[in-house]
Amino acid sequence: MKVIDHIRQAKDSLISFEILPPLKGKTINSIYEHLDPLMEFKPAFINVTYHRSEHVFKKKADGTFEKVEVRKRPGTVGICAALMNHYRVDAVPHLICGGFNKRETEDALIDLHFIGVDNVLVLRGDAAKNETVFEPEPGGNSYALDLMKQVVNLNNGVYLEEDIRDGFRTNFCIGVAGYPEKHFEAPNLQTDLAFLKAKVAAGADYVVTQMFFDNQKYFDFVKRCRENGITIPIIPGLKPITSKKQLSVIPRTFHVDIPDDLSNEIINCKTDADVEKVGTEWLLLQSKELKKAGVPVLHYYTLGKPKVIYNAVKQLL
Repeated sequence: MKVIDHIRQAKDSLISFEILPPLKGKTINSIYEHLDPLMEFKPAFINVTYHRSEHVFKKKADGTFEKVEVRKRPGTVGICAALMNHYRVDAVPHLICGGFNKRETEDALIDLHFIGVDNVLVLRGDAAKNETVFEPEPGGNSYALDLMKQVVNLNNGVYLEEDIRDGFRTNFCIGVAGYPEKHFEAPNLQTDLAFLKAKVAAGADYVVTQMFFDNQKYFDFVKRCRENGITIPIIPGLKPITSKKQLSVIPRTFHVDIPDDLSNEIINCKTDADVEKVGTEWLLLQSKELKKAGVPVLHYYTLGKPKVIYNAVKQLL
């Protein structure tokens, strides 16, 4: 079922989760152990992130170094199939530009269609590790808008091979990313909104936001989107803070602010258990306010801390 149909049919704010594929060498059981408690809340869908390959230098027997391409978290397509089979839930794979050329992307979309995936979340993705500027793969998509147009083309039966006539039309529901505090590469929020509006005009069905810790930033973002003619559903992305280290890691990595009240409470905590308690309470307060405001979905970035999210959602519902 499409995300947009879940939203249209819902009578209240839905719940959804986002997970990471396990590191290479681990099994699907690590995903099940992560999700089993959370499935109590009957999520409408589960997002599965995609990860580009990395280049590492390995020392050879002669003392020289060889550049090797490594994908540390493979398996997004397989995980989506496993989740749908195991839990009977809709899986939403992320698609990224980085690390994939257009032909690899098309093949991934065909595989996703074959296993019954109805939704994709389209992202440009981050720059490669140890690189400061995003560089597309040779023959790859440069921007999320380009990648989205490729999905739309396949939905219209247009394949990369020009000799394919009357190709089967896929029917993917397409999600895109939104940034309440703007994408860090955008010069200002208005420019960022113009890029988002272009993705909507090209066929995006819904928006999922970057995490935020001040609900007013989300409300202001939605208001500005509506003023700019962006009318599709905007799903808030939520993540708990569970350690003092995150006070510096989250702003540096995700370019979001942490409110004074929250940071002061965390600084005063003595242990990580205390931080988790504060993080749970803050997440619950955010969730309650957003739910009361009638947001379409509460989307939780679980990323290794399902217990904290479980405790917050358990009190919410």
